[in-house]
Amino acid sequence: KMSELFEQACEPPNKRVKSGASDDSAPKESDKNEAELDTPDDEVSYVVITNDGTRENMIRLVTLKNIFAKQLPKMPKEYIVRLVMDRRHYSIALMKQGFAIGGICFRPYHDQKFAEIAFCAVTGSEQVKGYGTSLMNELKQHVKRMNITHFLTYADNYAIGYFEKQGFSKVLLLPRERWYGYIKDYDGGTLMECYVHPTVNFPKIKEVIKIHREFLLNRIQSASKEHIVYPGLDCFEKQLSSSSSSSSSSNVHTSKKIELKDIPGLVEGGWEGYNDFGEGRLADDKWRQFVGSLAVILKEVQKHSSSWPFRAPVDIREVPDYMEVVKEPIDLTMIKGRLTAGYYKSKEMMQLDLNKMMDNCRTYNDKTTVFFKEANVLQVFVDKLFSRRA
Repeated sequence: KMSELFEQACEPPNKRVKSGASDDSAPKESDKNEAELDTPDDEVSYVVITNDGTRENMIRLVTLKNIFAKQLPKMPKEYIVRLVMDRRHYSIALMKQGFAIGGICFRPYHDQKFAEIAFCAVTGSEQVKGYGTSLMNELKQHVKRMNITHFLTYADNYAIGYFEKQGFSKVLLLPRERWYGYIKDYDGGTLMECYVHPTVNFPKIKEVIKIHREFLLNRIQSASKEHIVYPGLDCFEKQLSSSSSSSSSSNVHTSKKIELKDIPGLVEGGWEGYNDFGEGRLADDKWRQFVGSLAVILKEVQKHSSSWPFRAPVDIREVPDYMEVVKEPIDLTMIKGRLTAGYYKSKEMMQLDLNKMMDNCRTYNDKTTVFFKEANVLQVFVDKLFSRRA
């Protein structure tokens, strides 16, 4: 039986039996093991299978086993066979013309609400076509129905880049007690984690991003005049022609100073005239001194013992409702970026951002929390810092 299945798994696509559509419901333990997933590509389909003893799924699993063994040569073949054929493991197969051309083998831990990815590969002739990303997106969408919230996997140096593009991170936020002892530790591999957001439609994520991008560009264009092309300056050409027509005995060319406000499009683009620093080299020196003084203030705030909650952006994966409460999030990292970009034109502007940062903390956190108390301590320090340097 196994030899027949192996021979059929190795047949070309046009000799294979095309996979039939199956139930699109959640593939829970009590439901069918096989679930055909929707895909925007007419050429390919995705099917979740496990070793249920049926001939069709056995052919698919053998094909996936061959792909994993071919694309992952450092992985022991016996180990690949054992996991792919294990009934506790599932595999999502990428089907093209009824033939499996890639897949991901994973094991869900339902009580712990995470899944471990064991193998992920696409056959060599079908790589660099975006199938790896679509496979992962379909898998994320599928495990949401199984109440899975996280993925864990051990990635070697060659796979880290791929998993990072799929939203995996080397920083583990999943509590250790939920996964420790459940997955096998691999030498030389890097443990990576991915949060599966419950409200994201992963197979449609490209279309969603495209819609958001078009919306933002339209809003920017409606409020901006950067897309308007103004004619170039002709004063230099006129000046040159007038100089050449003057007396040939004189080599002195008089240059005409052009006011910035007279340059077409400059005022329309948002230029508001000279700032308090003036213009020229003296203005540059004053500006550097001003930015340097703000940098000293920011450094003192960063070094303060109560600034630790504000040194990095709030992780919305830990507090999903944060953006519903705080409309304008800001932290010391963002303030430093604004200072580097020349955003602050006065000390008051940076002080307002620092006050907003601490107000956000007090708005979201209860008065009894350590975050609220640290915000109050830092507030007193910031007020004294700016009053001393006024």
